[in-house]
Formats: sequence, structure tokens, C-alpha cells
Amino acid sequence: MSSATAPVEHLPRTGNYRWVQLWGIPLRVMHWAAAISIVVLAVTGLYIGKPYFMTSGEASSHFLMGWMRLLHFIAAGILVMTAIVRIYWLFAGNRYERWTALIPWHPRDIRNFFRQARAYLLVRPEEAPRYLGHNPLQQLSYTGLYALALLQAITGFALYGQYDSTSFFFRLLNWIGPLLGGMPNVRFVHHVLTWAFIIYIPIHVYMSIRADVLDRNSTISSIVSGGRMVRADEAFEDD
Repeated sequence: MSSATAPVEHLPRTGNYRWVQLWGIPLRVMHWAAAISIVVLAVTGLYIGKPYFMTSGEASSHFLMGWMRLLHFIAAGILVMTAIVRIYWLFAGNRYERWTALIPWHPRDIRNFFRQARAYLLVRPEEAPRYLGHNPLQQLSYTGLYALALLQAITGFALYGQYDSTSFFFRLLNWIGPLLGGMPNVRFVHHVLTWAFIIYIPIHVYMSIRADVLDRNSTISSIVSGGRMVRADEAFEDD
């Protein structure tokens, strides 16, 4: 269906509405578990890279680094489990959750990619194509985020495997070091990717709030409730 042409600010707030189910329970749980895990990983990872708040005395008298490493490893395990659920849900979820909703492969979505970018840059939400799920820019950003998370996991487990040359992770991922020119480079890549996530988080939160305020599309509440209430006569590109 074609997109709605009425400016967002002129859309009436009364009338007939319909409920659209967007996100299933597995994806919503995965989203919040991954979000918490990423925050914990960023905080503990920065601490591990450059410890703070260490008191004087023998290291054996303190276990702060030990707790940080433990939290880091637990959060990494949870993030990997959410990734497994997400991979499964790329094929088992509804049309808004499947892999086809994360790649702007349709000619319509390719055209709307530039329309969406223009609406963002010029702050003209009324000119943006209307989507129930992810718009083309969101599709690419989330796909890119998944790729960064995969690289972060690979470099992280490669570093973890260095503690024991007979460990599973050492045998599986030790080739990463020579590929990147040594383990210090692996650690550097892992650190830089951490900052990529730290930069992404406030942008993601801001864009979600912005969408709620300007587009009135219930972005934030939908990741809790699983869906949106939309006007029955409102058209969407992915409806």
C-alpha cells in the first residue's frame, strides 16, 4: 500500500483504530536482555581495560577485577544466547521480525531509503515514508549493529581464549591474532567496537523518543507491549 500523505501533525487523534502486532515475546525479551548485557559489557570492559578505584595493598586483598571479569563473562554469555534466539527468530518470527525486514532489498525500500534520510536530515517527519516496522534506514542500522556485535564477540572470545592454549576458545579463534597482526591489535579492535556501542546507545534512545514525539508511532511502547495502535484508515509501506 502507498504511504499516507497527510502531515503527521495534522493527523487526528480520534477515530477508528486497529491494533497491529509487531514484536513477539521472544524478540522483546531478547531486546531488553541484549540491551542490559551491552551496558554491562561496556562498563566492565572499560574497567578491565583500564582499572579504576583500586585501593592500595596486595592484589590478593581485593577481588574487584575478579568481579568485573565475572560480570563481563556472564553478560557476554547472555548476549550470545540472545543472538541465538534472534537468529532463530529471523526465520520463525512474523514478517516484521524476519530477515527480510532487516535488509532494504525491495525496490520500494531502496527508494524510501533516500526519502527517509532526507526527512531525518531536514527534520521533516511529514515527508518520511510511513512504516509499521523498521524503515529502510533502521533496517541497515540494525543489520550493521548485528555485524558489529558478531565481530565484538569473535574478538572478545579470542582474547578470552588466551588464558589457556588448550582451551576450546583458543583452538577455535586463535587465528584471529595472526589475521589482525597480533593480539594487541585484537584487543584494540575490541576496545574500539566498545566505543561504537557506547556512541550508538544514546543515538538509538534519542531516535526512539524522537519517533514517538514527532511521528507519533509508539516506538518505545511497542517494544514493551509488542504492537501499535494505528488509525484504521492510515496506510503504511509495509502493511
